[in-house]
Amino acid sequence: MRVLVGWDDPADAETIDLLLNVDGNQAEVVTDAAEYERAAAEDDWDVLVQALSFPSRETSLELYDRIDQHDGNGHVPVIGVWHQDEITELAQFVSHGLHSHLMRDSDGSFLLLLTSMIDAAQTAVQAQQEALISERLRQEVDSVRRLQESVIPRDLIRPKGYNLAARYESSEIHVSGIVPVAMAGGDYYDVFELSDGKLVLLVGDASGHGVKACMSIMTMHSMIRMIDSSKFSTTAEFVTEVNRRMCANDIVQDEGGFITLLYSMLDLKTNRLQWTSAGSPMPLLLDLGTNEVKPLGYEDEAGLPLAIEGDWKYECFDFEVPVNSRLLVYTDGLEEAFPVSDAGHDQFGIEGIISSLQSSSMLPLDDALEKLFSDSMQYTRGQGRADDTSVLLIERTA
Repeated sequence: MRVLVGWDDPADAETIDLLLNVDGNQAEVVTDAAEYERAAAEDDWDVLVQALSFPSRETSLELYDRIDQHDGNGHVPVIGVWHQDEITELAQFVSHGLHSHLMRDSDGSFLLLLTSMIDAAQTAVQAQQEALISERLRQEVDSVRRLQESVIPRDLIRPKGYNLAARYESSEIHVSGIVPVAMAGGDYYDVFELSDGKLVLLVGDASGHGVKACMSIMTMHSMIRMIDSSKFSTTAEFVTEVNRRMCANDIVQDEGGFITLLYSMLDLKTNRLQWTSAGSPMPLLLDLGTNEVKPLGYEDEAGLPLAIEGDWKYECFDFEVPVNSRLLVYTDGLEEAFPVSDAGHDQFGIEGIISSLQSSSMLPLDDALEKLFSDSMQYTRGQGRADDTSVLLIERTA
């Protein structure tokens, strides 16, 4: 630690120099105001110490203010050392931003406290700087999160004979165990209509969190919207082409990233749904008449996540969406929710999802989706999901 001291008593200055230049610390004690001001402006110091009567009572505050201007960012704390009869001067220094202060006694015992005061001042400034950095990081995470959420549609298409509800929630972490912070993530959903009257429904999940995951998912979003889907006869062919391009993309490939995707097309004329999974959970179908829920496929039928193997061939699945049924398309953050305090990490799982869908079958679609998220959150005991979650809930009414 480097300490600069401006002092008014040469005899005390020698003692202070001996006290502070120990244990690897470097201290410079000066009794000349011009030298003190020059050193404060030219060198990097961890802490400054200034006697409130240095160089005199009348000019000490002016000297302090000039030095404070040199340290425009306020990174270097200043400890003021004052005589008992300098309470007025002390009040002025404090009003000008003095970091901390120590009273001088006549027998010099205050010198024994000076080292502790210097250590405390540096620790306090470091804590303040860390808090500022933490806040800046929090703001940057929030900016990235808003960027990622900007690709999620706000107004869903409502085709005749169908209702749609959708929701995205980012994961949460806890800072100091108290303040929840919504993390920037790599989940998203999208719903859009093609020129041939088919409706695209998809959910995607990039590995990891933060800027990397956000940029990966935005890259895929742009790619999916840019590729002419009419050139591909099936969803499997389309996803195969997306995967080939993602494997060649540096943003996604960096640090071994990958993306899971459930890409589906609903033919609004025939009510047939065609879909392909690239590592994403298979859709779940709820029959509102029987309240039975069944998966539309098995876990081992899902293809490899995108951006892992460029030559991978994906499978296409097809079925007719029945009247009076609900279809759930989701990312694994919903299924994998668990209480952080649970050492066994027992997950909400498919069973929890099915139970929620069945218990909400009589509710309107939006309320059923709200209950699904509420049940998942309740399962985590209010601690939040550790992964991002995107959900599409589609109901055929006619």
